[in-house]
Amino acid sequence: MEQVRSITAEELHRKMSSGEDLVILDVRNETDYNDWKIEGKNLRTMNIPYFHFLEEDVQVYAGLPKDAEIVIVCAKGGASHYVAEMLMEKGYNTCSLQGGMLAWSQFYHPTIVYMDDQLKLIQINRLAKGCLSYAVISDGKGMIIDPNKEIDVYIELAKTHQFEIEHVVDSHMHADHITGGPRLAKQVGATYYISSEEAKGTNLKFEPLDRYDRIKVGDVHVEVLSIPTPGHTPGSTSFLIDNRFLLSGDTIFVGGLGRPDLGGKAKEWAEDLYHTVFFKLKDLPDDCLVLPAHYADIQEINDRGVVGELLGKIRENNEIMRNVDKASFTEQVASAASMEKPPNFEEIVAINRGELQVDQERAIELEIGPNRCAVHHHG
Repeated sequence: MEQVRSITAEELHRKMSSGEDLVILDVRNETDYNDWKIEGKNLRTMNIPYFHFLEEDVQVYAGLPKDAEIVIVCAKGGASHYVAEMLMEKGYNTCSLQGGMLAWSQFYHPTIVYMDDQLKLIQINRLAKGCLSYAVISDGKGMIIDPNKEIDVYIELAKTHQFEIEHVVDSHMHADHITGGPRLAKQVGATYYISSEEAKGTNLKFEPLDRYDRIKVGDVHVEVLSIPTPGHTPGSTSFLIDNRFLLSGDTIFVGGLGRPDLGGKAKEWAEDLYHTVFFKLKDLPDDCLVLPAHYADIQEINDRGVVGELLGKIRENNEIMRNVDKASFTEQVASAASMEKPPNFEEIVAINRGELQVDQERAIELEIGPNRCAVHHHG
């Protein structure tokens, strides 16, 4: 009998990007599917929980297409393999996602945002989490901004693009994913930076970002301005490259602003965010490209595969960024406190502060689920 084909997360992403006609059939339970699923532009997804296939009800097959490839997805890859086998026997063109949503959550995809003789800027997209990190490369040297947990991704990237990682930076103390910052810096012998406000009371080995107006990457022409942009957290820092690219951490997103309530001080931090938006960043040109640390909607990925938008467009599309009345801005932003918080965020912050050690299995489990650090997306 023919063996069920299984594909890796990388192969699935390639199929999705090439516009192949495929359908994702997710066989997890409805709650898990509604909370967090594989998404893509023009991608058809269906949810039929696994147990329906066990009941051998022919109705279950009614809506399944015979003319497209069906990629079957479950939590870890076991149930999807079984369902793929059943469908294959009935003549469907199927394959199973190896490792399921667990594998998808660990998949990172790099895209070149910009490249000239002096600068190469790469965005690394962790699609399942909506987490974005960056490599700023010049003259064989590089800075990694907001690296996620799988540090081998960045070490591999440095090999591929032939640069030495000199600086590793976290824009703030992350609450929705485990940072790879300190471990990556230690492994490659780079300097690790974070704002001293963020790392207060920790034993982290770091250079305080607040001591640096600029950080030089390789070539003298590439300077990264370090701009304190409090709001999402008190020590949030954005990085301005050549007045053209603003790597904004969780301060400004393509579709909104960072939520200020995760530290339990929504009102004070919302006031900080107001000051950041209307004073700190007001002189930045409209044609500056904002590259955030997260996104919450697949539509924010543009046709080049990059999550980023010109600051002028974000100002234009975002009602909240035109609201110059401080009291109403603060009220509007602070109301984010009623939103669902990132799952396990207290435990993740404790890990990122170096106060809690967990094994790889627990780390993966803690990060499962979507990103919830953004607020106020335009509809």
